[in-house]
Amino acid sequence: MDERFYSKYALAVIRGRIKRLGIPFDNAILEKELDDLSDSDCKALFDIARENEIKLYHFKKSDRTLPRVVKVLGFLKSLYFESLLDVGSGRGVFLLPLLEELPHINVTSLEILEKRVLLLSDIANGGANNLTVVNESICDTSLPEKSFDVVTMLEVLEHIYDVESAIKNAVRLARHFVVVTVPSKEDDNPEHIHLLTKDMLTKYFNACGVTKLSFDGVPGHLFMIGRL
Repeated sequence: MDERFYSKYALAVIRGRIKRLGIPFDNAILEKELDDLSDSDCKALFDIARENEIKLYHFKKSDRTLPRVVKVLGFLKSLYFESLLDVGSGRGVFLLPLLEELPHINVTSLEILEKRVLLLSDIANGGANNLTVVNESICDTSLPEKSFDVVTMLEVLEHIYDVESAIKNAVRLARHFVVVTVPSKEDDNPEHIHLLTKDMLTKYFNACGVTKLSFDGVPGHLFMIGRL
């Protein structure tokens, strides 16, 4: 596997796309466990991806993982837990390192953007068996109460108009921890609706009965852990 890429999940998305689009291919390769794929299987998958213009740029690793992602993964690795809900997984900036570094965790991705839902669903359907994708908003999700050990909302709340409902549902869904990162200073992203401060997050979480909050910073971002 190419260490410059999240190759396992690139192969998963190729297989998921093949299945979804009905592209003719060797069924035996499509049904193997991802970890059982041979070098020739991988080559065949990457070849058909090129032939069918299946883009894999989301799976290229950057030279340095984002500090906020490193911070969250470091915290998660200190825990013993089995399930995690990632709200607003997007193109996988946090989700892909999470799946790679904590492969034993059952991860559910909550996502509202259709193109992201398709990408993530192709990963799941292509063999990432510990990933489930749910196309809902955190503000009105139908997921049952206390479904997950940990809920992560990384770079999400600043995009949501109804922050109060988003936090209320995150707390409702979590058994042990809610982990949040938000920008810590104004920027020029037109999709950022709020600049959420430590005091604001404290107010919202306290209103949900969560008083055990710890805060830290990474460059340009605020990092928060809520303990339930």
